[in-house]
Amino acid sequence: MSVRIIADSACDLPSSFHSALTVLPLTVAFGSDIYRDGVDITTDRFYEMLVEGDVLPTTSQVTPYEFGEAFRDAVEAGDEVVAVTVSGDLSGTYASALAAVEGMDTVHVVDSRNVTVGEHILVRYALSLVDEGLDAAQIAARLTERRDDIRVVALLDTLEYLRRGGRVPAAVGVIGEMLAIKPVVAVRAGLVEVIGRARGSKNGRNLLKKEIDECGAVDFRMPFCLGYSGLSDSLLRKYVEDQRELWEGKIDPEQIPVCHVGSTIGTHVGPGAIAAAFFTRPARQD
Repeated sequence: MSVRIIADSACDLPSSFHSALTVLPLTVAFGSDIYRDGVDITTDRFYEMLVEGDVLPTTSQVTPYEFGEAFRDAVEAGDEVVAVTVSGDLSGTYASALAAVEGMDTVHVVDSRNVTVGEHILVRYALSLVDEGLDAAQIAARLTERRDDIRVVALLDTLEYLRRGGRVPAAVGVIGEMLAIKPVVAVRAGLVEVIGRARGSKNGRNLLKKEIDECGAVDFRMPFCLGYSGLSDSLLRKYVEDQRELWEGKIDPEQIPVCHVGSTIGTHVGPGAIAAAFFTRPARQD
């Protein structure tokens, strides 16, 4: 019996990435216009509309019905299923998957406790386990065991979208813009937290490196990914060049996987953000 990995589009991977992968789209709404992420709207078009529009878009979870349809299709095809979702503390998508799985013994649901690049590398890890021949129960157990070893650290270009979305007080957002404050955020215990602030892009990149260094040793045997939001990856390429010592001797900077951050998190961080997601080595390993 083969295994199918079903994820939501917050993982920022297309279904075409792997033959065992199915990605279900969240929705993004600009006013009354509703789009399925990655289906009715591309990531580039999303950022064009985000920058051009006056109204902040909203996102909606994958529904239990949509999960149920995907689960039944897989089971009827003779597959076991592992569903990997965006953090249940950030979206109702995990709850939707749990609601849909009732009565399906061969379907396992895993809360990634992460989003975008963090969920991305957990899904890629799941697909590597499919390739190794593990069954669905074994894959779900491995994902649950390693998900808390994932670290995600990101540098935002602006506080504007956090301010517009009510994530920071309006006065803080305005002052931050005036002073060119670059917030550094991380995903911790399934939630996004602001962990530092720097004045200017160079200081921001240095703070990002410092936070990555303090996370612990990167396990380069596991999936690793950098991400960017917006229409250009120039800030990310600058970061890779500036912080070359992070990867020297471990991974070819030209071969680092790069993820284009989609609407789920792009709605809240806006364009110009860069992020890194990686597994740390478990304490029991050298």
